Amino acid sequence: MRLRLAALLLAALSPAALAQNPAFAPIEDDPALPRVLLLGDSISIGYTIDVREALDGVANVHRPAENCGPTTRGLERLDAWLGDGDWDVIHANFGLHDLKFVDDQGKNTSPESGHRQVPLDEYQENLARILSRLKETGATVIFATTTPVPHGEPQRKAGDERAYNAAALRVADRLGVEVNDLHAFIAPKFESVAIRPGNVHFSGEGSKLLGNRVAEVIEEALRDRR
Repeated sequence: MRLRLAALLLAALSPAALAQNPAFAPIEDDPALPRVLLLGDSISIGYTIDVREALDGVANVHRPAENCGPTTRGLERLDAWLGDGDWDVIHANFGLHDLKFVDDQGKNTSPESGHRQVPLDEYQENLARILSRLKETGATVIFATTTPVPHGEPQRKAGDERAYNAAALRVADRLGVEVNDLHAFIAPKFESVAIRPGNVHFSGEGSKLLGNRVAEVIEEALRDRR
């Protein structure tokens, strides 16, 4: 648990620290298994190892060796993350960094001192472009809703994720993208599995719960493709 927590905390640090995260270890594909791509921020980084463990022998589970951040970064980096290979399932989330507050220089700040990194209307437009591009790959695309923002979070407003999730659900419905409602899944348990009060990140137990849920949804999608 301590190793998993340390890996999770590294996700918010410098590029050098990010490189040490075991979730970023390169994966050697088993050619007999389907290929899965996880896209997302530090929450997804936290559950990547759990997804790989749960899908061991079922799928090759990849993710970019970086925090995918807000939708603006997604639009910039998406083709690099997709690479040249074929994907069977892509499980993606954007939102937690979009609703984060930054100052005019783009540095993290409090809600009282800044503005949301990506306004809601822009987030919705960006997400539509991202999900449309993911669908072009021929993979089964799954969008995961953004997990809870608690009261006392220093760079976000509690409850903002609900508005961003509502916008994302409208986009997913319009594009025919499957939804993994991680917010609804983890919200009732959030206080018991958060790292600490006022923090959006999860303990090892919380990441494992999320990872197992993500693995279940991905495995079902893979069965549907057969």
